[in-house]
This record gives sequence, C-alpha cells and structure tokens, in this order.
Amino acid sequence: MFKNLLASVGIGAAKVDTKLFNNSVVPGETLEGEVYIRGGDVSQEISDIYVKLATEYERETEDSTVTEECVLINYRLLERLTIQPKEEVVVPFALVLPHEMPLTLGRTPVYIRTGLDIKSAINPRDRDHLEVRPHPLMQRVLQAVENLGFHLYKVDCEYTHHFAGAYPFVQEFEFRPNGQYRNSLDELEVVFRLKPEGLEVLLELDKRARGWQGLLEEAFDVDERYARLFVKQSDLYERDLEAVIDQTIQSHIH
Repeated sequence: MFKNLLASVGIGAAKVDTKLFNNSVVPGETLEGEVYIRGGDVSQEISDIYVKLATEYERETEDSTVTEECVLINYRLLERLTIQPKEEVVVPFALVLPHEMPLTLGRTPVYIRTGLDIKSAINPRDRDHLEVRPHPLMQRVLQAVENLGFHLYKVDCEYTHHFAGAYPFVQEFEFRPNGQYRNSLDELEVVFRLKPEGLEVLLELDKRARGWQGLLEEAFDVDERYARLFVKQSDLYERDLEAVIDQTIQSHIH
C-alpha cells in the first residue's frame, strides 16, 4: 500500500525514455525510434502511451508577445498496458514528418514529447529535441538569395491566419540586403511551404522609403510587395534560381 502511495506521486513509479535512431532530419522524412518503459516498485495500469512532435511559435496579443506550443503530430503508440515491477517494455515507432514542419534555425525548437497516462498518478514524460535541416529545395532557394547579396539575420515562427497552411503559424526567414538592393529594400522575407510535388516560396519585399511618397507608404504600411514562386526538384539542375528571384524582385520594386 505504501509503495502504491509513493508511486502515485512519482516515487518508485514507471519511467519512460525515448531513443531516436537519428535526431537530425529533413521535413518529409521518416523519424524512427523506440520508447523504453521501465516498471517501478509496483504494478501500474498505463491507459495511454503517446508520442507528440511539437514546436513553438510567437503570437502578438494586445500588449505583449506570448509563446505557444503547436503539436504537429499526435501519435498514440498503445492504448493500454499493465507494467509489472521492474519490467521493461520496448515499443518501436516510425513517424512520417510533416512537410510543413519548421526548421530549427534561430530560436525555433522542434521536439518529441513522449508520455504515459497513468490513472491517479503523476504521468511520466520525456522530451527529445530534433535538428531539422533544410530540404534540398529550401537550401537551394536560401543559397540563391544569399548569392544575390542578402544576409539572413532572423528566423522565427509567427502566428498567422492568412497563409492557410496546416498549422497556425509560418516560419519567416528575414534577410537584409548588402549588395545591389541595399538602396531599394529594407528587407526581404521568405516563407516556405514544402509539398510532395515541390516548394512554394512566398517573397515579401519591404521597400526602402524614398521622399514623401515613400514615407507615406511606409507610415501606412503599404510599402510591402508580395511575390510567389514554385520550385520543383528538376529546378535544382535546370533552372537559374538566382536569375528568377532577381527578375522577380526587379519587377516588384519598379
């Protein structure tokens, strides 16, 4: 009885630990691993075993900025299990990672949360962080933008209801111009939407104010221009993305 009481507050209770086979991934890949469950000092009924892939984004409120969690995948491994004292159970899993998951650049975390739901007890949990690298199409676009004289200075995930994606945020890559555009642009923002058939790229061009007209446009937030591109796998070898992006920027700032 005393051991049951201790287990209910987490002392001598079951524990969970997740082992990832590879914690460096690319959106759209499959993440594999194993969940290790070790029984405590008493037998316990586990009603649910889950793995959640999650990230965080920022949302502006009336007077502050709040950080919220977004669960990208909620995967139930097992619905019910009785774990005996000191028993070890290993549950393998494989998750197909979403194409629209963010990259772990800047301050953006992506992690696996594993948990056991145990009635009348503190539920054991485990958290494992992932490194999410750019998909080759993303990497090609980022390199093309840098080749045009921009440098990446900020990456973050922000709440939006305009982009109509799978999640309530977008990841923004903010560039500042060093080269030919330093006198015509304040910044260039890039947003990716990766799909199985290719990469949609949204460019937001923030024009530098010039004269009274420019100052008025900036004051009323109408100095921003938007453009969309679609990049396919074949474009990695057959398309001059620097020229395409350069032409797109030129057509929107004049």
